[in-house]
Amino acid sequence: MVICFKYNLVCGSFVGVNHHGQSTLLRCSLMKNEEIESFKWLFQCWLRCMGGNAPKGFLTDQCASMKRALEACMPTTVHRWCIWHIMKKIPSKLNGYKGHADIEQEMSQVVWNSHSKDSFDRNWNDFLLNFGLADNKWLSDLYEDHHIWVPIYLDHHFWAGMRSTQRNESMHSFFNKYITRNSSLIQFLKQYDNCLGSREQAERESDAADFHTVIPCATKSSIEAQFQDAYTHAKFREVQAQFRGKANCITRLKNSALGYSVYEVGEQVSSSIFNKFVVTYDSVAVEVKCQCLLFESRGIVCRHALSVLSFKQVSQVSPRYILERWSKKVKRRHTHIKSSHDEPLMEPRSKRFDQLVFRSQNICEFASESEELTAILHRAYDNVMAEMESLKVKRKGTSSLSHEDANLESVNELQSPPRIRTRGHPKNMLGSKLDKQIANATKKKKTKVLSEINLFDAASAVHSNSSQYQGHVMNYQFRVPAAGDNSLGV
Repeated sequence: MVICFKYNLVCGSFVGVNHHGQSTLLRCSLMKNEEIESFKWLFQCWLRCMGGNAPKGFLTDQCASMKRALEACMPTTVHRWCIWHIMKKIPSKLNGYKGHADIEQEMSQVVWNSHSKDSFDRNWNDFLLNFGLADNKWLSDLYEDHHIWVPIYLDHHFWAGMRSTQRNESMHSFFNKYITRNSSLIQFLKQYDNCLGSREQAERESDAADFHTVIPCATKSSIEAQFQDAYTHAKFREVQAQFRGKANCITRLKNSALGYSVYEVGEQVSSSIFNKFVVTYDSVAVEVKCQCLLFESRGIVCRHALSVLSFKQVSQVSPRYILERWSKKVKRRHTHIKSSHDEPLMEPRSKRFDQLVFRSQNICEFASESEELTAILHRAYDNVMAEMESLKVKRKGTSSLSHEDANLESVNELQSPPRIRTRGHPKNMLGSKLDKQIANATKKKKTKVLSEINLFDAASAVHSNSSQYQGHVMNYQFRVPAAGDNSLGV
């Protein structure tokens, strides 16, 4: 990320995407340098906190040290380079060639408009020959690594819409509101907590808006109504954009046999340019696939597939195309985990959740000692779940966790975390009345917890809370600020 405040530490962030498409800060790191061993240590710490579960995808800039560390620590994770940073380098790398503006435009066409691996290879070779770039080392090195930055080689994996580290860049700007190069480590920790609180508040506000307002459908399509009912507002707007784009598509049947049909969809992108996409539809499996891979990479059904479904007069899409990942009804477990910025709120439900986490921690540690104890706990869980489900049915679901409990009024009550006295606190502030009150309250609370749960291990608690997040796509970047850059950005 950047050289952080006055300690010259490298600060980096792990950024993911929530069900509203908002950037979510998952974790932050402070490192002495950007060597391979430092990144290995960082990724191993991440894996420990996540219970050994590696992310499915990891998006970074072209840092060679990160690339090698990821290969060593997370060999099953798909690594992707930020395409925005690569394309941004074209003017500086190729401005010595005649017609470099045309070179930049043609390279962009090859990268973005090659809809198959074979067509990319052909178009790339033609591009090099036409502009006499076959001996350019930068382009040769890029082609050797084309499998980790060219969209057609990566979009069959799910990326939640991320192709660049610009989400990280926007998180950099977000941090600028809280931290400067002159910030101390104590200030960094406090403002980092403020940052988390602000992101959580934005998510809760969006949750509340999803449950108290409705975005009207733009068409009479029953398929659009399916997504309106299921998706968050932000994701439903993306679906609506595809419905609008469907108006520019013309569908033609190429061949059909035994319920399996192949269509060619022509999309008019300008007054004289049509892009063609191959879309297949299996009426038996109720499955539609498009060559553009929008659904596979972003989880949004594309306009070409919608055009084919309309052509076939399909009135409902299969549930497989309505992802829980974007559902407004999803239960976000991390919002029930206690943190310092929501300590003043602690609604009854949050308090109950906190108590259950403390108790289950000891039970799970004890049961994990053997297979027999684990089996006993599993049977107990099954019985308890059956009893709770039965009670929930009797009460018509009023006891279940739901985002309907989140409303704009409660969101607006979120406050910044209290100032906490910690080691390294400036001496001139140690005697303040507020600090003494906080220190006494913290001491009493700590004594109470230790007396009630004397077996609880703080380190394992951190691990337990961290493992609540089950994200699959990470966006990670380090950046060294230019001269005169006085602010910290992720």
